Amino acid sequence: MTRSIADLRVAIDAVDQQLLQLLNDRAALANEVGDIKRKEGSQVFRPEREAQVIHTLQQSNPGPLKGNNVANIWREIMSACRALEAPQRVAYLGPAGTFSEQAAEAFFGVSIDHVPCASFDEVFDATTSGRADFGVVPMENSTEGAVTRSLDLFLTSPLHMIGETSLLVRHNLLCSQQTPLEEIEAVYAHPQALAQCQNWLSVHAPQAERHAASSNAEGARIAASNPKWAAIASLRAASQFGLHVVAPAIQDEAYNRTRFAVMCLPQTLAMPEASGNDCTSLVLSVVNRPGAVYELLEPLKRHNVSMTRFESRPARSGQQWEYFFYIDLVGHISEPHVAAALADLRPICAYYKVLGSYAING
Repeated sequence: MTRSIADLRVAIDAVDQQLLQLLNDRAALANEVGDIKRKEGSQVFRPEREAQVIHTLQQSNPGPLKGNNVANIWREIMSACRALEAPQRVAYLGPAGTFSEQAAEAFFGVSIDHVPCASFDEVFDATTSGRADFGVVPMENSTEGAVTRSLDLFLTSPLHMIGETSLLVRHNLLCSQQTPLEEIEAVYAHPQALAQCQNWLSVHAPQAERHAASSNAEGARIAASNPKWAAIASLRAASQFGLHVVAPAIQDEAYNRTRFAVMCLPQTLAMPEASGNDCTSLVLSVVNRPGAVYELLEPLKRHNVSMTRFESRPARSGQQWEYFFYIDLVGHISEPHVAAALADLRPICAYYKVLGSYAING
């Protein structure tokens, strides 16, 4: 017999009460685990453990919930349980409404203490000084490549990477009114967003001057003051600053993703243990001589270590044609084949730094 909507709502209410009790039971157990860890002096926050929990649940999920739904739900459950002890203070490029804020919440859940910053430099400073426990910065974009300021800051920073997260970025043209495209006089956004939308702007709003802002959300705040000004920002920023969507999804590449690094001081959180789905990030340099780059890559091939990123940046040493190489490897530094490759690699490097070895999020 088909149940009525009223009957189904009664059943849903009953399940919700069961879920609430189970969630509180889980929170109580998490508090007990936290108490034991504090007495032992071990890490309370274990991102690789949380990644394993989510992966196991996704593998055993009978449906109809999809895998990404399961991940989102359990990330918030774990975030809420952590917040009962002490919410993580997380620094990111602000103000509210930025993609960096979304990335921070995608990794930690929404139950965090938000520490919005005016620049990438301030994110590093806040995390290094202890004003924030963790920092989140963009590292690379699928359209525009590396976020060079983040790469440069890692060179001299004591922070290390303990995780990553990736966002599918949808840029929207926002105005305080439904201003026709041909009447828009200026567009404000972070330089990366302007670059990711440059072809669309050239075709649809060629008359509009393009102005760099410290973040897309800051561009939205500026645009809110003049109906002839527009911003490139997220739907969250539109809601935050009371703006209308004049044109949705204006990025030049439909599949436009940005990868964010999650970082902290080693004393805040040591290098996470292997999760089974890990990445190791390095920054290296070699003496400028024939065959030097080949020598850099040969140990990886010999030990069967796959490389997923190889990015070069000028060394700024005053010497012409010297570079730092940013490399991502598949696997954890504790795995024998990765450890062997790095042991052979290190002696041939003029500069060698492990940025982090961590679980791949998602």
